[in-house]
Amino acid sequence: EQHELFIERDRMGVKPLYFYQADEHFLFASEIRGLLASGLVPKKLNESAVQEFLEFQSVGFPHAVIKEVQQVDAGSFLKIKNGTISVTKYWDVVSSKADFDFSDIRAVRSRLFELLQQSVERRLISDVPLGAFLSGGIDSSAVVALMAQASAGPVNTFNIGFEEKEFDESTYASLIAKKFNTKHTEVRLQPTVFLDELNNALNSMDTPSGDGVNTYVVSKKIKQSGLTVALSGVGGDELFAGYPFFFHYYKLKQRERIWDITKPFRKLGSKMIPLNGSVQKDRIKQLLGSDSASIAEMYPVFRQIISPRLMSKLTTQNKQESSQIENILALQGRAIEKFPSLSQVSIAEYLGYTQHTLLKDTDQMSMAVSLEVREPFFDHELVEFVLNIPDKHKYPAYPKQLLVESLGDLLPNEIVHRKKQGFLFPWNVWMKGQLRGFCEERINNISKRSFVHEEALKSRWEQFLKGDPSVRWMEMWLFVILEHWLEKNNVS
Repeated sequence: EQHELFIERDRMGVKPLYFYQADEHFLFASEIRGLLASGLVPKKLNESAVQEFLEFQSVGFPHAVIKEVQQVDAGSFLKIKNGTISVTKYWDVVSSKADFDFSDIRAVRSRLFELLQQSVERRLISDVPLGAFLSGGIDSSAVVALMAQASAGPVNTFNIGFEEKEFDESTYASLIAKKFNTKHTEVRLQPTVFLDELNNALNSMDTPSGDGVNTYVVSKKIKQSGLTVALSGVGGDELFAGYPFFFHYYKLKQRERIWDITKPFRKLGSKMIPLNGSVQKDRIKQLLGSDSASIAEMYPVFRQIISPRLMSKLTTQNKQESSQIENILALQGRAIEKFPSLSQVSIAEYLGYTQHTLLKDTDQMSMAVSLEVREPFFDHELVEFVLNIPDKHKYPAYPKQLLVESLGDLLPNEIVHRKKQGFLFPWNVWMKGQLRGFCEERINNISKRSFVHEEALKSRWEQFLKGDPSVRWMEMWLFVILEHWLEKNNVS
């Protein structure tokens, strides 16, 4: 009756949303490939988005890897009427408020537990078989523990184990499965299965990403076990300060006055650091040369894969304009600074890597095998509450202390105090061995594209093959991934 089209994206950006507007067409889809399949969208590369991808391994709001395609921001809706688009932001992470007295830590833990329960229960509603990823880490174990409390029957849990002890976490997963009497499935894999599945995983990418192969393999095995919906512990690190940068930033903010006073000396010192191709030295140089200790200046450097200096050497992309995440953080800077230091990092993560890489990878790789993944740690009411918790309650004596203590005695000590592992497979070795031909072909092909300095990139690849420690495998992998995606989708 209103002759309007209404399109909305969820608050946290769990699901992507893209659109394309031309004179006679308005197209929208949760995948770029859906837009391209229409035949109405020119398959032209957005070269300004290339810099974003190579710097941060994904492309942030509002642009996309395809020219003229745009992303809808998380927590926003669009109304289209008479050919005119109006955009409204209905929820914003930087506006998160919690009407609560945070002085009583016991009350904080109690409320946090209620919100965790509520979040999991909301995601248990399903008319198809449902289960959970169970790595044996704190986050997935917490989700399974809460599922067990809320479920009438045994919870279906799924773990991938490896013959190689340095990758294997199945012992911890089995411990949780036994404690909560789950219907547990364990699949033993060789790490080389990731090589076997590489083409399938890369062909499933809706948008190029430096990560995601791991998610594809795990999702495929869960789907083959008979489940169609699975809960995941993804997001626990972002919410409960699980990365080293949380603590680096917290300590820096405690000494912010000193950081500001020493600004002239820092900047002088940064100019004296020689650059020999080392990413670490390049990062230190950028941090020392920063104007302030704000999250807007610190976070992008922390998440950088390829530095602006190296970018200008390997491509025609010179750092003249700020990246999307830099723009967003600068724009929201004052609002973010009102939050506790640890929460400032969480917010930056939500606006950057988490939304544009982590959640996109989870969505595109799981949906590629028709598995729906639900993420309790991205419940907006839970997020709003935790972001307002003071640092004194959140800064942990051991990993994710606030989360663990809020769960009472649900998690055994063996899970809480174990060394954190993860999918750290030897891509560095594979790219020089089994994957060398695959990578080399794509490095040669992308070298011929107009935005790449051919000789510089090929030389960098040769340095990598010779074992130069200053060349990280991820730098080269991003070029490989980008070229593979461009060829697969016939984008020029």
